[in-house]
Amino acid sequence: MTTSTVLLAFGLTLFAGLSTGIGSAMAFFAKKTSTHFLTISLGFSAGVMLYVSFIDIFPKAREAMAVSLTASRASLFTTVSFFGGMIFIALIDQLVPEFGNPHEMHDAQEMDIDEAERKKQQSLMRMGIFAALAIGIHNFPEGIATFMAGLASPKLGVSIAIAIAIHNIPEGIAVSVPVFYATGSRKKAFWLSFLSGLAEPAGALIGFFVLRAFLSPVLFGAVFAAVAGIMVFISLDELLPTAEKYGEHHMAILGVMSGMAVMALSLILLGA
Repeated sequence: MTTSTVLLAFGLTLFAGLSTGIGSAMAFFAKKTSTHFLTISLGFSAGVMLYVSFIDIFPKAREAMAVSLTASRASLFTTVSFFGGMIFIALIDQLVPEFGNPHEMHDAQEMDIDEAERKKQQSLMRMGIFAALAIGIHNFPEGIATFMAGLASPKLGVSIAIAIAIHNIPEGIAVSVPVFYATGSRKKAFWLSFLSGLAEPAGALIGFFVLRAFLSPVLFGAVFAAVAGIMVFISLDELLPTAEKYGEHHMAILGVMSGMAVMALSLILLGA
C-alpha cells in the first residue's frame, strides 16, 4: 500500500463527502428541483452501487479471505460480513429520529415557506444542529466504504466515489431544508450541510488509522464485504425509494439499468 494510493483514496472520499455542498447550493439557487434528473440520477447511483457490490466487491472480499482461510470458511465469513454491513447501516438509520434524518427527502421548493412558519421554526435551532449531525452519522460509514474501495483498486474507487457523490447531492438538499426551517438563515443551512459532508473523509481517516495496525487479508476481506452490504442497503432502502418518490417507476429503473451498464463497461475496459 503506497502513500500515493492512500492519498488518492482519501481524495476520492473527500470529493464524495463534499458533494453535499452541491445539493445545498441547488436547494438555494434552483427555483424548482428537476425531478426527472433527480430520479434518473438516483437510479443511476443505485445501479452502480448494486452492480459493483455483487459483481466486483463481494468476489474480491472472498478472494482476500481465501488467502488465509479455506474456500468454505472464506465464503461463510464473507457472507456474514456482508450482512453485518447491512445490519450496521440499518442500525445507524434507525438511531436517527425521522425529523432529523437526512434521508427523509425534501424538495428545493420547500425553501419558500411563508414568513409565519419560518418564525415559528426559528426556535428549533437545536433541531437544525441535530440534522447536520445526523447526516454526519450517516456519512461516516460511507466514507469508510469509499476509502476502502480506493485502497483496493483506484479505478474501482473512482466509480464508487462518483456513485456516492451522486447520492450525496440530493442528500445535501434534504439536510439544507430542515436546517433552514430551524434557523431561517440560508447561509447557515448551506455551511452546516456542507461541513457535515466532512464526516466522510473523517470516517476514512479514523477507519484507516484504527484498522491499519490490524490489517490482514481476512480483515480486509471482512471490511470490503461489509462495504458491499452498506452500499446494497443504501441503494435499496434510500436511493430507489427516493427515486420513485420523485418520478415515475420506469424512469428510476432506466437509471438503474444505465448505472449498471456504465459500471459493467468500465470494469471491462479498465480490467478492474
